Amino acid sequence: MKIRAMAFAATILGMCLNQPVKAEVQGSPDILILGDSQLSFGAGEAFVALFARLRGNCGLTKDATVGVIGVRSSTLQSWTSQGKTAKGAICDVDPKWNVNAGVYGTLSQGDNPYVQIGRGDQFQFCSPERSPLQAMFHDGYYGPKLVLIFLMGNATDRWAESPEAALQDVRSFLADLPKGQPCIFMTSAPPYGEKSVRLRQKAQDNVEAAFAKVGGQCSFVPGFTAKTVAENMGNAANFRRQASGKVKDPFHPTEDAARTFMTLQRDAICQAAASQLGP
Repeated sequence: MKIRAMAFAATILGMCLNQPVKAEVQGSPDILILGDSQLSFGAGEAFVALFARLRGNCGLTKDATVGVIGVRSSTLQSWTSQGKTAKGAICDVDPKWNVNAGVYGTLSQGDNPYVQIGRGDQFQFCSPERSPLQAMFHDGYYGPKLVLIFLMGNATDRWAESPEAALQDVRSFLADLPKGQPCIFMTSAPPYGEKSVRLRQKAQDNVEAAFAKVGGQCSFVPGFTAKTVAENMGNAANFRRQASGKVKDPFHPTEDAARTFMTLQRDAICQAAASQLGP
């Protein structure tokens, strides 16, 4: 009997260890922002600063906390797939940098914002039976009052070429999002090159139409507007440059450019948040 009791206790302990950390893990934010590498290259800190200024307005409480997770080349498919290959951008260790995400706000890790998803109590989003998004919300692991998805870059070709693919991705995303979870989906900031901007504009049109078709749960905020395109397209000062002045990274606006982008988008984000969090 004693051996059986010990075995049973070991089984229960193993089950507990395999369960996600329960909600209200240290740093679990009221506002959770998820997205791709634009967050890690400047937009993450800009989002934290923006929502700090919006506290007490736009449906936000005066003490609302903000957490940001930007995962390298992730797409909406990366967050909603259970397949190892598709969600590899989120769950695999980056071969060059050994970490794959930048985190900001209440999720920051001291002076170093870079983490590996799957390591540490706050980032257990990878399991064989669930997508990263499902794992994030499973059993109350994270319980934000508002989640904001901010991405597009690596899904550009897929969405620009196929409205049906955009619709499929949106439906998969909403299927993994907890019912009733307030949500904003926002496409990322315009890049430097005109050709890239035009292709991303088409992708945005298709994914916006997909959200309009399924309706309901999420508010859509377009990152590509006449003002944001005019601010970034062809403006070398908004992107990282070589010593010669030539743009070396045309896809990730600098931190200063990200703050300008947030200023231009402030009213749209405020309106979407108020719509999601209001009575």
